[in-house]
Amino acid sequence: MIRELKTFLAVVEYGTFAAAGLQVGLSQSSVSAQIKQLETRFGERLFDRTGRIAVLNAAGKRILPLAEEMVGLERRMLALNEAEELRGELRVGAIASLQSGRLPQALLRLRERAPKLRVRLVPGVSLGLLDQVDAGSVDLALLLRAPFALPKELHAEGIGEEPYVVIAPRGANASQASSDPLHLLATEPFIRYDRSSFGGRLVERFLKRQRITPRQVIEADELEAIARMVECGLGVSLIPAAGPWLERSERLRVLSLGEATFHRELVLVSRASQRRVAALTLFADCLRSAIAED
Repeated sequence: MIRELKTFLAVVEYGTFAAAGLQVGLSQSSVSAQIKQLETRFGERLFDRTGRIAVLNAAGKRILPLAEEMVGLERRMLALNEAEELRGELRVGAIASLQSGRLPQALLRLRERAPKLRVRLVPGVSLGLLDQVDAGSVDLALLLRAPFALPKELHAEGIGEEPYVVIAPRGANASQASSDPLHLLATEPFIRYDRSSFGGRLVERFLKRQRITPRQVIEADELEAIARMVECGLGVSLIPAAGPWLERSERLRVLSLGEATFHRELVLVSRASQRRVAALTLFADCLRSAIAED
């Protein structure tokens, strides 16, 4: 049944029986036969066919998460024996906040499971890292979900969300001691998260929705640097709660936006043709484990 489920997932991903067959090494008629076997077993059709296009129907959508889970379990079971023999270099791109946040624990798990595999960490911003994955100069990258559709050659897997918060200096003047985050953004000097970044664009949209025109004094793209500026009393800021350094600071007040809270989504991006390569699959598994225990 695992074989048929793999074919089912390929059809879901690539949209036609012919395209799925190219990915799993089967003819179109063999793909059709395997899908028919699944439909016979479940007692109902799983796809609606419109010409060459296969569209997942309600019955197919019900079994999709279970199919993904079963195939994923098989992949991880096989990887247990393969991981220790993985060699070579895995090139991992990552935005700065993830390098000091969730990535270290994922790398520790990776070293325990694949001690012979070397990792080269490539820093960058989300847009630049997307280009590097597309060009093949990194194997996979941890970044923010792009505000546009990715080319079909790239695959993005969501790995978590981070809420945005307002940060203000602790022990500041009376106005900066306000507990109203929107009031702080509207009245205090503002250190802006770079508008050219994916995360900074979310800040810009939020301020427009709230009809807030802040008194901007600085614009920067590195979150930890922004936090240090706020600690020094240069102003307040609106940034994602990314990394343990934010919570550990004794010189910052971190204020929730409450019902107005918005998030940035973190994704793991790789080339679609490489997403099932053993080293990439193992890294993704280690990353998911690290996030689950965070």
